[in-house]
Amino acid sequence: MILSPSQDCLGILRRLIAFDTTSRNSNLELIEYVKILLDELSIPFRLTYDDEGRKANLLATLGPAAPAGGYILSGHTDVVPVDGQAWDTDPFDLTKIDGKLYGRGTTDMKSFVAVVLAALPEVQRRGLRVPLHVALSYDEEVGLVGVRRLIADMCDRGIKPEGCIVGEPTSMRIVASHKGKRSYRCRVCGLEAHSSLAPTGVNAVEYAGAVIAFLRELARRRRTQGPFDDGYDCAHTTVHVGTVKGGMALNIVPAECTFEFEFRHLPGDDPDGIFGELTSYVDNELVPEMRAVHPDAGIWFEPMAVIPSLDTEEDATITQLAKAITGDNTVRKVSYNCEACLFHDVGVPTIICGPGDIDQAHKPNEFIEIDQIAKCEAFMKGLMDRICVAN
Repeated sequence: MILSPSQDCLGILRRLIAFDTTSRNSNLELIEYVKILLDELSIPFRLTYDDEGRKANLLATLGPAAPAGGYILSGHTDVVPVDGQAWDTDPFDLTKIDGKLYGRGTTDMKSFVAVVLAALPEVQRRGLRVPLHVALSYDEEVGLVGVRRLIADMCDRGIKPEGCIVGEPTSMRIVASHKGKRSYRCRVCGLEAHSSLAPTGVNAVEYAGAVIAFLRELARRRRTQGPFDDGYDCAHTTVHVGTVKGGMALNIVPAECTFEFEFRHLPGDDPDGIFGELTSYVDNELVPEMRAVHPDAGIWFEPMAVIPSLDTEEDATITQLAKAITGDNTVRKVSYNCEACLFHDVGVPTIICGPGDIDQAHKPNEFIEIDQIAKCEAFMKGLMDRICVAN
């Protein structure tokens, strides 16, 4: 049987999709819309901004004013770009076709946000025995940027929920672990020369290639030797090079080359150890060779993102609560990451559970099955049954 979501939820989702909150843009229009919904219900909230004041996080609190206990529901407001993607519908106009809702952010992750916002009047009517916080963040898609300020502000105010649910798309299945991520930009500086006199220069592209080849060897070792965790769809730590830029012309020895790479590591693997292997090779073998030709040559690494892994205990209260609501005793692991790890790192046990299939995220013609939204609404009702005063 296909379930149908409420019209209130669909109306809110339509409004959320209409805001182009691609990470390069401001999210303040969406936040203003949410503020109006909260003001109508007399729900207090607090905003934290980015340095330019162009983007904001929102943390709303319902129920008892106790600093500890209760739960937090977390979602991000930004979406990935649609540039260069072939869409069959307007990505910022919610479109229903054959039991699916199309639009940028339907799966990742405005449907979860819409379900939570649509449930707030019922939460207010029934009353809460414990605090319930709603967290909306900016710039999740570019390195979990905004939520770090929201969490810091939450900690400064002494707010420590008993558990957190992040509504990233899991098809409403419980996820308690995800991989961590380290990403870096590598800058290789050599010495320019005419290609007919190549030995007098230091070829930055060739040395970048040596570093990339070493990264490939690190990836091969993790793939063949582990460590392994078969709970993940990709059971080992991965090493990936995503971009390379260097060189001006074939007859010029290139003086500059940059590339970006990442590790997505298992919770039990050590990203510092992996990076240490790389820097040891670079510092002991490549750089001395380069500086024998040119003393100012070198290879430098710039950290881009540091995202911890998540590994919430199966007997944690939040995990058991989600099991009771869903009736699903299986706890899963995913290779992608999200803000769940950051809440967990400040002592708030966290799981991921939200509507939609992650395989639809970031793609052209992103969609969510309508019954996924209804299942998320059922989850919210189950949560209310356990934390509200009245039926």
